[in-house]
Amino acid sequence: MMHSIQAVVQETGITAHVLRVWEKRYRAVVPKRTKTQRRVYSEADIRRLKMLRQATSLGHPISSVAKLSDEKLKKLVRGKSALASSSRAGNGPATDTKIIRDCVAAVKAFDGEALNILLSRAVVDSGYNALLRHVVAPLTQRLGQLWSEGTLQIAHEHFATAAIRAFLLNPARQYAGASSTSTLISATPQGQLHELGAVMAASLAAEQGWHSIYLGPSLPAGEIAGAAVQNKARVVVLSIIYPEDDQNVDSELRDLRRFLPTNVAVFVSGRAADRYDAAIAATGAVLIKDLAHLQIELAKIRAGRT
Repeated sequence: MMHSIQAVVQETGITAHVLRVWEKRYRAVVPKRTKTQRRVYSEADIRRLKMLRQATSLGHPISSVAKLSDEKLKKLVRGKSALASSSRAGNGPATDTKIIRDCVAAVKAFDGEALNILLSRAVVDSGYNALLRHVVAPLTQRLGQLWSEGTLQIAHEHFATAAIRAFLLNPARQYAGASSTSTLISATPQGQLHELGAVMAASLAAEQGWHSIYLGPSLPAGEIAGAAVQNKARVVVLSIIYPEDDQNVDSELRDLRRFLPTNVAVFVSGRAADRYDAAIAATGAVLIKDLAHLQIELAKIRAGRT
């Protein structure tokens, strides 16, 4: 049985654009053609594409894995290949460091087109999961450092936030969870204005197959809970980054837990989240350490292991 591009996108979670690049530039798969020159894909192609997507999600550049045999790919994604450790320990950090420098330069120049191109290339080279974990997360930390040091102005920080948010929440990239019955709400609590942590959480959830709804920054607990109840959400993710000594966060967390049904999980993430560990523990929320941890906890929810 042969499959259309649309079917492959839906089945694998790889966008049509990335699929074309993987084929043309890296020969990751070689689809057949119909009489009208439409590309069609076999079951074997789909299995291979799924493994390639898994490999890039682990941080392996597509250029390193596209030529691997199916058997080596299978071993790689199962953690049985030495390529996994060598790629992460050797090539990953150097590449990440360069792309972060380039992204910072684009932000300093207020060059949205350059920043968008850099992020797009990272998706093609390493996959969406790796983009979030190895590019966007450290980039936002670096921009925060530069802002606190006075190297970047508030205008730079706002520009970067708007550009990255637009890239990550582009409707064209929210392919995975559009029809999912598992809904996640992401926001920042009232008083928390730095939103990229919540944006990344929403984006990762969508990439993992959730129906992901991003509400925005600085929302009262009642508004967040209302949206969660209306959409029958299974998870609410809050991001807490700055200020780190926000006196309202404790009460907002407690109110949110009180307003939500007991079967809705609350995840609290962000650089300053551990400052509120007492409130997190008291409300039964889960402190999320990083994007990899968020991915694990979301998988538990989907599997019914909470």
